[in-house]
Amino acid sequence: MNEPYYEVVQDFYTSDLKKPTRKEVNVWPCTGRSSSSSGVSFFCLSLLCLIGSLLGHPQCLDYGPPFQPPFHLEFCSAYENFGCCDQERDNSIAAKYWDIMDYIDPRGHKLCGTYIKDILCQECSPYAAHLYDAENPRTPLRNLPGLCFDYCSEFHLNCHSAISLLTSDKHIQECCETNRTRFCDLLHLHDEDYCFPNVLKNTALNRNLGSVVEGRKGCLQLCLTEVANGLRNPVLMVHANDHTHRMFIAEQVGMIWVYLPDGSRLEEPFLDIKSIVLATPWIGDERGFLGMAFHPKYKYNGKFYIYYSYMDKNRVEKIRISELKVLASDANKADPRSERSTLLGKVLRIDVDGKNPDGKPYSIPPDNPFVSDPKARPEVYAYGVRNMWRCAVDRGDPVTKKGRGRIFCGDVGQNRFEEIDIIVKGGNYGWRAKEGFECYDTKLCHNSSLDDILPIFAYGRNMGKSVTGGYVYRGCESPNLNGLYIFGDFMNGRLMALQEDKTSKWKKQDICIGSTRACAFPGMVSSYSKFIISFAEDEAGELYFMSTSYPSAYAPHGSLYKFIDPARRAPPGKCKYKPVPVKTKSKRIPFVPRAKTVLELLNEPSTTKPRKKSSTPTAAIPTVSSKKAKKTPFTKTKASTVKTASGKKRQKIKAEVKPHKLKQEEKVAPISRTTPAPPLPKKKSSHLTRTKKLLPKKGALAKEKVEKRRKEGRLSSSF
Repeated sequence: MNEPYYEVVQDFYTSDLKKPTRKEVNVWPCTGRSSSSSGVSFFCLSLLCLIGSLLGHPQCLDYGPPFQPPFHLEFCSAYENFGCCDQERDNSIAAKYWDIMDYIDPRGHKLCGTYIKDILCQECSPYAAHLYDAENPRTPLRNLPGLCFDYCSEFHLNCHSAISLLTSDKHIQECCETNRTRFCDLLHLHDEDYCFPNVLKNTALNRNLGSVVEGRKGCLQLCLTEVANGLRNPVLMVHANDHTHRMFIAEQVGMIWVYLPDGSRLEEPFLDIKSIVLATPWIGDERGFLGMAFHPKYKYNGKFYIYYSYMDKNRVEKIRISELKVLASDANKADPRSERSTLLGKVLRIDVDGKNPDGKPYSIPPDNPFVSDPKARPEVYAYGVRNMWRCAVDRGDPVTKKGRGRIFCGDVGQNRFEEIDIIVKGGNYGWRAKEGFECYDTKLCHNSSLDDILPIFAYGRNMGKSVTGGYVYRGCESPNLNGLYIFGDFMNGRLMALQEDKTSKWKKQDICIGSTRACAFPGMVSSYSKFIISFAEDEAGELYFMSTSYPSAYAPHGSLYKFIDPARRAPPGKCKYKPVPVKTKSKRIPFVPRAKTVLELLNEPSTTKPRKKSSTPTAAIPTVSSKKAKKTPFTKTKASTVKTASGKKRQKIKAEVKPHKLKQEEKVAPISRTTPAPPLPKKKSSHLTRTKKLLPKKGALAKEKVEKRRKEGRLSSSF
C-alpha cells in the first residue's frame, strides 16, 4: 500500500470516532522511556531494557506466574482456562472497553471493536509481563502491549483514531495517530514469537503452558526464594499447628529459633540447650540436636518433643528423647526445667497422653502390631530399617484426601543403595538382609521373609550417597506440585521428585533450580547451598528445604529455601491466611537476604573481557594451568586424627560427609561458602549477542532514528 492511499483511508475513518477531551500527562523525552502512566518503551539504551527480550517466560503484571481462573471469564474469554485475570479483573477490563466504545459510533463498533477488545485483554494473557515490559519490576510498564507488525498495521489502518482512547500518553496521541510506521515501531517486540497475536499461535510456547516446566533432560524446573540464612547446620523446621504460622528452626548445636510470618526472627531463642547437647565443630559430625515435634494439641497443652545426643555423668555418649512445655508467660519461650525423658527405639508408636501402670510417661496404643507378642517391644510400629533420616506424614490431597496419613521415610544405605519407604504398621523393611531392592547379606537374605516391604524408590551411589527424606507437597500456592514427593541427597546436593501413577508405581524426576529463563521473578534465587540437610513444610503446607555450604555444627552458613513453581500459581486471594497474632517480648530481627536473585544477576554488568588476538597457534597454548585452576569441590586431602571426648579416634575430614550419616573412612574437601552464579543461557537470537560495549553505539543510532521520526511526524501531521 502506498503512502498517499494510506493517508486518504486514514482521513476517511477519522470521522467514525468521537474523540474525548484529552488529559494532560507528564511525558518523558522520546529518547528515553515514558513515565509509568504511559509506559511505552521507546529505545533501550541499557541492559535493563533488554531483559524482557531475554526472558519471555509466562508471567503476569503483578510479577507472579499465571493461574487458572476460579470462575468463568465473561469478557476476555480467550484466557478463561489459563492466564492472568480473575473474574474481578475481567469485569474491570470489560468496563474499560464499554467506556471506550461510548465514544465510537455504530460503524466504528463493527470495524474496531474486536481490535480494541483484543488489545485490552492482553492484560489477561499468560505472557502479559512480556507484552508490557513488566518482567523487570525496575522498568516502567508499557501502556499498550507489544503487537506484531502486521496486526498493528491493520489496527492503525482501520482504527488509528482509537489510539487516543486506549492510551493517555500525550506523546503517542500526538505523534502516532497519523504515523503508522512510528506507532508500530513503538509497539514492536524484539522477539517476534511473543508479540500479539503470534504468541497465541506458537505451539512450541503453548504446548505445555501451565505445566511444570521440564528441562532438556526432563528435569522439573522449579524456583527458590531465600527465607532464612546465617544458620548453624539447620537440621529441621517445624510449625506448631496453632494457626500462628510461626516457623521453629533448630540448629544442630541445640538452639531453636522462632521465625514470624513476616519473615523476621525473634532475637531470643525458643529453646537453648547447647550446654547439654553433644555437638562438635568437626565437619560431618552426626551428633547434636537432631529432632523436634509438637504435640497434636500443642495449642492447648503447650507440649513438644525433642531428640538430641548428650554425654552422661560417666562420659558415655547417649541419645535422649524428651518432652518439654512452653512457658505460660511467653508463647515464644520453652521451659527447659519441664524436661522428662522417654524411650528411644526404631519406628515407635506411643500414646504420649496415656498413663501406664508401670510408671512410664506414656502408654501403648492397643492396635500396635506387637502388643501381644512377648518377644517384641510393644512400642515398635515397624522394623527392618537402617538409618532413617527424616520422615514425614502425608496430609493427603486437599480435595479428595487421598494419601492422607501415609508415612514417607528416607533410609540411608550402608554400601550401595539409598531408599525411600512408606512405613506401614508391622512392616519389615528387610535390613540387614536387604539394601534397596537387592540382598545385602546373602545368608540373611535367603532366610528372610518373602513379604519384606520393598522401597518405593532406591538409587545407587552413582546418583548420590546419603538420602535426605522429604515431603509430599500439599500446599496451595503451587497447584502443579500437588502429590509430588520431593526429597534430596545430602552428599551431592541433588533434588528429586517422585510421582505416583495409576498403578501405584513411583516415577523419579530430577529437579533443576536456577534457570534464568524460568526463574526471572522478583525474589527468586538461582542457586543454593549444596549440602541438603532437611526438608520441611509450613502450617499452610508449602514446602522448604535446609542446606549449608559447610556442614559443621558451628559454621553459620546454613539457609532455608522455599520451593516455587514458576509455571503456575493459585489464583490471587486463594492462599491468603490470617495468622493468629502472638505477643512477642523479644526484639524482632528483620530478614536480610544474602543470595542474589535472578534479576540481580541479569542486571550485573558483564565481567568477561574479549580475547586478545594472538599470532600464536591455539595448539601451542599450554593446558596444564587451566586444569590446575579447576579445583573440584571434592578434592581429596590428607586426613588427620583427633581424639573425641569419649577417647575414640575419629578422622578429621573435609566437607562431603553428612552430619547425621558420617562414615569414618570417607574423605572430601570443603565446598566454597558462596555458590557461583550460573552463566546466562546461550541463545541464537541476535538481540542476545549484543555486548555492553556495543550498546552506546546502538543507542546513538537509535537517538538519530528517533529525531528523524520526530521530524517525519511533524510533517505528516501537517497534511
